[in-house]
Amino acid sequence: MSEAEPPLVETRGLTKAFKLHGGLGRKRDALIAVDDVSIAIRRGETLGVVGESGSGKSTLGRLLLQLEQPTAGDILFEGRSILATSGRERRQLRKRIQVVFQDPYSSLNPMMSVQRTLTEVLAVHDIGTRETRPAQVADLLERVGLSPALARRRPRQFSGGQRQRIGIARALAVQPDFIVADEAVSALDVSIQAQVLNLLMRLQDDLGLTYLFISHNLSVARHISTDIAVMYLGRIVELAPTDELFAEPLHPYTQALFRAAPKPVPRRKTITPAIAGDIPNPIDRPSGCHFHPRCPFAMDICREQAPVPIRRDNRVVECHLYPSPATNG
Repeated sequence: MSEAEPPLVETRGLTKAFKLHGGLGRKRDALIAVDDVSIAIRRGETLGVVGESGSGKSTLGRLLLQLEQPTAGDILFEGRSILATSGRERRQLRKRIQVVFQDPYSSLNPMMSVQRTLTEVLAVHDIGTRETRPAQVADLLERVGLSPALARRRPRQFSGGQRQRIGIARALAVQPDFIVADEAVSALDVSIQAQVLNLLMRLQDDLGLTYLFISHNLSVARHISTDIAVMYLGRIVELAPTDELFAEPLHPYTQALFRAAPKPVPRRKTITPAIAGDIPNPIDRPSGCHFHPRCPFAMDICREQAPVPIRRDNRVVECHLYPSPATNG
């Protein structure tokens, strides 16, 4: 990509707050699921998004898919605001942005054969003709490593890994540019996870695809991601190229995720340090830095003042341990 070319996908100050209706006489609270998130994903690259359950990862993905509308901020595709489009233009954009879901079984209609499932996608988007669609379905199945001879089968006749390949084929049917993979391998056995990850990477090379890859597993995200964003209570607390993040995680939360990640060692019993405490209630988030109640390095300023994102070379960290150059004089 040239320096002048904008990122394929970009968010600016993206925020999503869900209003909660209290009982009689109670005030309305709001759950802030995504809080002022700004990211940029270059064409042909993968941004991994990691964090605990409740960090806002999936809501971010749903916003990019336009399954949720943001409370504030903007989403840009090829430098143009998605939110400013309407009608036919928005439908065309949605066609270029697809999703691979976590559960490869529930995301498929159990009553429909694979042939019918994929043919329906092609027909809805007016791709091909009735005569050409069987060949297009066969090509899609071959592209994801399945035999076209299996097209007449229904989802229950496939393994979990095969069903996820069908889900990927469905996403590819409309020839997208950008795919949100929301925990796309978490329901699969470890050996099958590697196969599906390698498939996604091969498809990226062959088709020039761009991914947002959501995962709670750091090692899985490392395998596929160009860059990794670490989310906590709706905010991105660290964003860095994958190799740099793994070489030196800066934010205490990122460091805690690394310590908590399982490290299997044959014939050796170890106690993996967990992250202290539980993730706070997102309706009543802690003041200052939201991570301070669980942070071993918390200072007074962490309890009183929210940190601002600090750029260090080609990475960003949001923590008072890393003051801005202006603070240092």
